[in-house]
Amino acid sequence: MRALSDLTDLDGKRVLVRVDFNVPLDGAGHITDDARIQGALPTLRELLAAHARLILVSHLGRPKGGPDPKFSLAPVAERLSELIGVKVKLAPAVVGPEVTKLVQDLAPGEILLLENVRFEAGETKNDPALADALAALADVYVNDAFGTAHRAHASTVGVPERIKDHAAGLLMEREVKFLSGVMENPKRPLVAVLGGSKVSDKIKVIERFLAIADEILVGGAMAFPFLKAQGHGVGASLCADEDVELARTLLADPQAGKLRLPVDLVAGDHFGADAVVTELQTPEVPAGLMGLDVGPKTVAVYSEAVTAAGTVFWNGPMGAFELAPFAAGTRAVAEAVAASPAITVVGGGDSAAAIREFGLVDKVTHVSTGGGASLELIEGRDLPGVEVLK
Repeated sequence: MRALSDLTDLDGKRVLVRVDFNVPLDGAGHITDDARIQGALPTLRELLAAHARLILVSHLGRPKGGPDPKFSLAPVAERLSELIGVKVKLAPAVVGPEVTKLVQDLAPGEILLLENVRFEAGETKNDPALADALAALADVYVNDAFGTAHRAHASTVGVPERIKDHAAGLLMEREVKFLSGVMENPKRPLVAVLGGSKVSDKIKVIERFLAIADEILVGGAMAFPFLKAQGHGVGASLCADEDVELARTLLADPQAGKLRLPVDLVAGDHFGADAVVTELQTPEVPAGLMGLDVGPKTVAVYSEAVTAAGTVFWNGPMGAFELAPFAAGTRAVAEAVAASPAITVVGGGDSAAAIREFGLVDKVTHVSTGGGASLELIEGRDLPGVEVLK
């Protein structure tokens, strides 16, 4: 994969940078978490220092049927201007005569942010006409949007196929380095902490870790299909029949001894912050109750494994951490990951949100910006947006 350092003589060059500014917005259109914008700053600053002219392309949300004001990148342009100290101009569209004129008028060290690339229907279809139009805007292409690297879209694959002077940005490079390192050359023991809601969503990840990890610590609603497959009652806990069958297959794997399941739980009478909380001393959930967090004995076991690890990969919360009565398990495991002397990699999604919410981002080795992309890389799949940069 070509790196930013492989690009030379950028002075005055037009550099199209695919960034991931798909940030969460509140009902008033205000950014509630700017981590993805922050993540792009090192690459953008390096390109500005080289006196390049920057054209940024990103998506935001999933607009349907063309331009939609609620998915405009205007709030992103404003926030990026504040963070980088350069006035970021927002183009009125993705491509077209007005955009071309704005690009022509860019001076070295200036930044133009194109409007939401998904306003163009051809983006997700890798439409050749859109890729041609985007590629015509620039001399150089840089992809720093790891969160979209698993999608073969016009801005992630079509453009670098047309612009031969291309490279990965610093964030992309870091993502691939740490996530590949987990799978290819981990410091032992390798401990995977896997949570979330459904076994079916992560079966390939679990299978991969059964082959290479030393321990797999299972939490969240994903634990209940395993517990039910072992004969435990799960009450009203989230537990799909298809997941129970998948769990049963995984438990029959010769490497299934690596799986660690909760030994105690915290349950509620319903899913809500006002639920009546019941601490369960075993993994058995009575009828009418929902298991919503791992219990303190499980936290102790899992924290001990994380502390003794050489490498930790964490993806998925241990419970419904968005509800205060059921956040303790996820918080405790997050704190154990942050305190561990191991190489610690947090695999995006809800676990990345949790580590930020708990103020522990600076205490882990790497927090991925890509949920789906990070899991696909862990599964061993080729990412189109990475492969095209090689």
